[in-house]
Amino acid sequence: MLYELSELLHHTLFGYLSVRAGIAFILAFAFTMIIMPKYLAWAISKNANQPISKYVPAHESKGKTPTMGGAIFILATLLAVILTVDFSNLYVWGGLITLVGFGLVGLKDDLGKVLSGDNLEGLTPRGKIFLQAIVASLSTGLLLYAGFPTELYVPFFKNAIFDLSYFAIPFWILMFLATTNAVNLTDGLDGLATVPSIIAILTLGTIIYFTGHAIISNYLLVPNIKGVGEVLILVAALSGGLFGFLWFNSYPAEVFMGDTGSLAIGGFIAYLAILGKSEVLLVLIGIIFVIETISVIMQVASFKLRGKRVFLMAPIHHHFEMKKWPENKIIVRFWMISFIANILALISFKFR
Repeated sequence: MLYELSELLHHTLFGYLSVRAGIAFILAFAFTMIIMPKYLAWAISKNANQPISKYVPAHESKGKTPTMGGAIFILATLLAVILTVDFSNLYVWGGLITLVGFGLVGLKDDLGKVLSGDNLEGLTPRGKIFLQAIVASLSTGLLLYAGFPTELYVPFFKNAIFDLSYFAIPFWILMFLATTNAVNLTDGLDGLATVPSIIAILTLGTIIYFTGHAIISNYLLVPNIKGVGEVLILVAALSGGLFGFLWFNSYPAEVFMGDTGSLAIGGFIAYLAILGKSEVLLVLIGIIFVIETISVIMQVASFKLRGKRVFLMAPIHHHFEMKKWPENKIIVRFWMISFIANILALISFKFR
C-alpha cells in the first residue's frame, strides 16, 4: 500500500527497498507486541494450551502454556506486508502462498491436538505430508510459471553444476517437506527454534538481496535474478514478527508457536533458499535444524537395526536435557552454533 501510494504521489522515499523493509520489520514487530497479549488472554480463557507428550515428563510444567502463537506472527507479517510490498511481483505471491499455506496446515494439526488434549492427535503423518506437498507444489509451480531458473549451484563454485530442468519440481518439493519438518522437530524448548529461524531468514534475505542486485551479484559471482529482491520485504516483516514473538517465547515461555508457526517458518526458509540459489548451502544455514533431524534419524535407525539408542532421547535437545543441562544453557548454545554457521555461510560467497 505504501509502495502504491508513493508511486501515486511521485515520491521516491518508499521506492527504496531498504526503507520499505525497515518499515515492514518495525510494523510486524509492533503488531505482534500489540496482538499477542490479547491472544494470550483469549487462549488462557479457552484452555488452548500445548499438550505435552508423555515421553517428555520433564515438560509437564509447560502443559498450561498457550500454543498456536505462530498464527500471531504470521498475521503480523501479513499486515506489515500489505502496507509495504509491491504486489505485482510474482515472487512475493510465492512467499505469501508458502507462509500462509504451511501455516494453515500447521494450524489444522494444532487444533486437533488442542481440542483433544493429546499431543498424538491432530493430523496423521501421512495427512500432514500430503497437505504439505500440496502447498509445496503450489509454490514450486508458481516459481516455474514466473520463469525462475532451475540451475543448481553449490558453495565455492561460481557456475551452476548442472540444470535440474523438470527434476527441479520433485527436488524443491522435497526441500519444502524436509525443511518444514526439521524446524518442527527443533521446536521443543523455549525459543530454541525461534532464534535460529530469525538468523537463517536474515541470512537468506541477505543472499536474496545479493541475487536481486545487478552490481553485487556480478561482484560476488552469483546469478542475478530480476525481481527476487522484493521478497526482502517479506523477510523483514517475518523477522520483525519473530522478534516480537521472541519477547513472549523466550525462557520461560509464555506461548509456543506450535506447528502453525514451525511449519510456516520451515516452508518460508525453504522458499528463500530456492530463490537465493542456496539449496545446498541451506545445510549450513539451517545447521541446527539439520542436527536435530539427523539425531532423530540416527536414533530410529539404530533402535530398529540394533535395538539400542544412540542418544538418551531424540531430538538431540532432549538428550542434553536428560544429561541435566539447564534448559536455557541448551538453548543459548544452540543459538551460538546457528549464528557461527550462518557467518560461515555468508563468508563462503567470497570463495567462489
